[in-house]
Amino acid sequence: MITKGIVLAGGQGTRLWPLTSVVSKQLLNVYDKPLIYYPLTTLMLAGLRDILVISTPDDQPLFQKLLRDGSQWGIALSYAVQPQPDGIAQAFLLAEGFLAGQGAALVLGDNIFYGDGLTNRLRAASKRRVGATIFAYYVDDPKRYGIVEFDPHGQPCRIVEKPQKPRSHYAVTGLYFYDAGVVDIVKGLKPSARGELEIGEVNNAYLENDALEVELLGRGHAWLDAGTPDSLFETSNLIRTIERRQGLKIACIEEVALRCGYIDRQQLLNIASEYPGSEYGDYLRRVGNEV
Repeated sequence: MITKGIVLAGGQGTRLWPLTSVVSKQLLNVYDKPLIYYPLTTLMLAGLRDILVISTPDDQPLFQKLLRDGSQWGIALSYAVQPQPDGIAQAFLLAEGFLAGQGAALVLGDNIFYGDGLTNRLRAASKRRVGATIFAYYVDDPKRYGIVEFDPHGQPCRIVEKPQKPRSHYAVTGLYFYDAGVVDIVKGLKPSARGELEIGEVNNAYLENDALEVELLGRGHAWLDAGTPDSLFETSNLIRTIERRQGLKIACIEEVALRCGYIDRQQLLNIASEYPGSEYGDYLRRVGNEV
């Protein structure tokens, strides 16, 4: 069973320059809250409360100021630095001490997941004791992604990074659940041609051992990558549209903590008092008074 989570919020965010020339993209807003709230609440919905945030040396103090130690939300946050963006899989080497021989769920700091029934699927993935679980999403432009290929029986047979002739439209999303063997697998990797430890190689290692579960996210789910100006703008508009139509917030970290039982009503209202005169604070007070 997986009890620890990792948010990888490193990198230089070059696709968003000059927006990210002085601040991490995960600290930019997606509509009404910081981008990092979205992947962080994804891990919380999976039942994970012990979470490591990996960021650049310059950005780490800003994340600590924003998120603190997590106790206000009933979780425990730790921090680590990624000096250079040497690949997604490097996160597990940086997190080795934090993991202490356990497995973990890793989510990329610019990935947003939304959809009905998602919590149950996340919880099921975290309860798996052996092997790995990844989530795949149908995309129109598979050449841009790591793609899951399937055999004639519909079983995953290979993961190919940015194929020129894709044999599938299912892209691997930035959310991965691995058992305790992941650190040893990463230690055995060699840097790719672009000098990175590739997460696709980790997934293929589990696949070769018949230990990889691929969960397909269908029409009722959304997977968004807010890594470019257009995607950041479009994602903010989508979140705004849904929230204004329903009157409910997506990735409201305090509400997620309350619904998961990590904090109680009074703790939520105490946090709401820290946001006087803001729409976000008004929403928290409304949620607290409705419980």
